[in-house]
Amino acid sequence: MTNADALWSARDARPGTAVRDRLRLFALDASGDLGRAIGHALGQPLAVHEEREFEDGEHKARPLEPVAGADVYVVHSLYGEPSRSANDKLCRLLFFIAALKDAGAARVTAVVPYLCYARKDRRTKPNDPVTTQYVARMFEAIGADAIVTLEVHNPAAFENAFRCRAVALTTTPLFVDFARALPDERVCVVSPDPGGAKRAELFREVLEPAIGRPVGKGFADKHRSAGVLSGDLFVGDVGGATALVVDDLISTGHTLLRAARAARRAGARRVLALVTHGLFMAGSGEVLADPAIDQLVVTDTVPAFRLGPGAARDKLTILRSAPLLAEAVGRLHDGRALTDLVVF
Repeated sequence: MTNADALWSARDARPGTAVRDRLRLFALDASGDLGRAIGHALGQPLAVHEEREFEDGEHKARPLEPVAGADVYVVHSLYGEPSRSANDKLCRLLFFIAALKDAGAARVTAVVPYLCYARKDRRTKPNDPVTTQYVARMFEAIGADAIVTLEVHNPAAFENAFRCRAVALTTTPLFVDFARALPDERVCVVSPDPGGAKRAELFREVLEPAIGRPVGKGFADKHRSAGVLSGDLFVGDVGGATALVVDDLISTGHTLLRAARAARRAGARRVLALVTHGLFMAGSGEVLADPAIDQLVVTDTVPAFRLGPGAARDKLTILRSAPLLAEAVGRLHDGRALTDLVVF
């Protein structure tokens, strides 16, 4: 059991958490494994539901046990995969939430470890869509009471997009637990771009007391226009240190590689990437195989099905997100604070 698991499992001894008769935890089929892991960590079996496919591509989902008056949580990670697009998963989740509300659920919370369209949170070109807002409107229209996601791209934009309760969990507890096991060496937390500086600083501030020694900081510059990355500035004292590059997701891997190379040029001894969502899009395996990156540490919010065998796969370490998500669900149901689990 990890330190984080031990800490979070202590909730079972707290008053009011032993019996959760009104809690229902569902997981749509495409997120069944993660849902079962969350249920196991929570001590709450998954509620039973049915999903049906029709010949014309339409579908339906319904609960197979009573939900009237219940506090319901639905797990569904909205990443695209060969069998189902992000749009398809989003549609299924919305329809199921609406069905739960129609069946009398008192409160329905969408637990979305990876939230699709979260990166499109502002206009970068004339007449651009702000898709995060449009997704928020859909959740609100079908009656969702809250949405929980993990390490969203821009927490402020996420919270401002929703009128219902929006909870942006941080993976800092998972990565701190991982970093505790590193050798007793000098470490420096690096943001791969200025936009991620707050995320990296939150991690650094929690990591420093956890390991009991000073932790340096740094960031690499990045500018993106029409899909082209530029910017070579690196600020920070990483000389002789293990650089921990912290980010919310890996797509093609180019941003991460630029930061790793910059840290190496500045004297970093090793570079470890701590990234929540590993999308690993086409070509990322070749990019991430670069020797500038020593290790890739991601969570299981998106299975690494796109990352084939090779050097990048050999560097990969996958952390379980279920204990963190289960802790959040348990606290929400019991009305307890999420202070140490969310981004500020």
